Amino acid sequence: MPRTIDLLRASKLPSNMMQFAAKGAMSVPPDENLEILVYLAKNNQVFGPLARMTLAGWEEKASLAAAADPKTAREVLDYLVSPDNIRPKLLPALLENPSVAESELVKFAISASQEAIAAMLQSARVRASAQILKSLRSNPYLKAEHASTVAELLGVGKTPPPVSAAVAVPVHEALVAEAAEVVDEPAPAASDEGGEVPEEAVSVYLAEHATEIAAEADKPFQPVGGIVDLLGADYFPVSENKTLTATADATEKAVAEPAGGAAAAAAIPKRVAAVKAQPAHRDNAMQKINRLDIKGRIQLALKGNKEERSLLIRDGTKVVALAVLEAPKLSDGEVEKFALQKNVLEAVLRQIPLKRRFMKNYIVVRNLVSNPRTPLDLGLGLMKHLLTQDLKNISANKEVSETVRKLAQKMYKQKLDMANKK
Repeated sequence: MPRTIDLLRASKLPSNMMQFAAKGAMSVPPDENLEILVYLAKNNQVFGPLARMTLAGWEEKASLAAAADPKTAREVLDYLVSPDNIRPKLLPALLENPSVAESELVKFAISASQEAIAAMLQSARVRASAQILKSLRSNPYLKAEHASTVAELLGVGKTPPPVSAAVAVPVHEALVAEAAEVVDEPAPAASDEGGEVPEEAVSVYLAEHATEIAAEADKPFQPVGGIVDLLGADYFPVSENKTLTATADATEKAVAEPAGGAAAAAAIPKRVAAVKAQPAHRDNAMQKINRLDIKGRIQLALKGNKEERSLLIRDGTKVVALAVLEAPKLSDGEVEKFALQKNVLEAVLRQIPLKRRFMKNYIVVRNLVSNPRTPLDLGLGLMKHLLTQDLKNISANKEVSETVRKLAQKMYKQKLDMANKK
């Protein structure tokens, strides 16, 4: 007799049985139940969302057994180790399971959270794999101590000795000085946003992210979603450089021409005087950012004003965009907007919940769940904090994924039932 999973793959399972299968209610062995759920989650548009919800709440003991068993179907293991579906308690077992493909661990390492990175560096398999370690090295959440461990395991260099307090200050000052060289004008002074940001805030961030900064050193400002299209052409005033260039060209032409040269030369001082009489043009925020390299943009992200932060949060370079979230003058209102933006890196949306201060703001939590760009695992995890009315609104929001809508609807009904019982 063929297995249920084989009938499913051959499209021979009745629709009423498909719904039972998506709920994990089939009378089959646990490993086959998981295989059925994963198949539906990945390949079935009708019952896939329900299967994904069932998998997200699958009993931990059974999930752990499947994650550690080399005989578990490859499709199931690939699903469990996917960045969108990973459950932290399953990670150690998945890392050591020889049936989990190294290529899947390489993909996972690119966007693993700080907790996952710490767990990976405890794994003998990860520590012995150059490919996984190289992928970890490019992870935007990699802390300085973890970066040193990765570098040492790769043989790139040894972990530097502890720096005494007496030596640490000059090192930080040197980093700040190096960053300041690329800024043509001083960082904007604080106005209604508070006092000046101490230089230590910049130097500490530069020191902690030295590896990422070195890797992205030559990367220019490349906004996510296209800032020029968003702001419009009128936002960028034409520079007077064109006028100056035209005047210089006219001067050279007048001097070079024998005929009429005297008359043309006589008119030159008037044109030059007219250009000099024009008021000096002050660059807008976008032009200022475009002139800076990565260290200059980091300094501006930490010390700049609200407008500059609103542009730099969209920087395609992760280490710059994440610096905005470390800015001492960053307001709750700004974070609320960032949490709802679709034109920011996924790394920004993942970093916001790691800040306890931001997670105390209910609007930030609600906006993250409502944002269709928020990673599925993050949105599902935050949904338990939402109020009944917001769950209802999200269940009807067609911009978010169907999985999020379905879970919101389920939790909304559960809360209504609990309220009615009271």
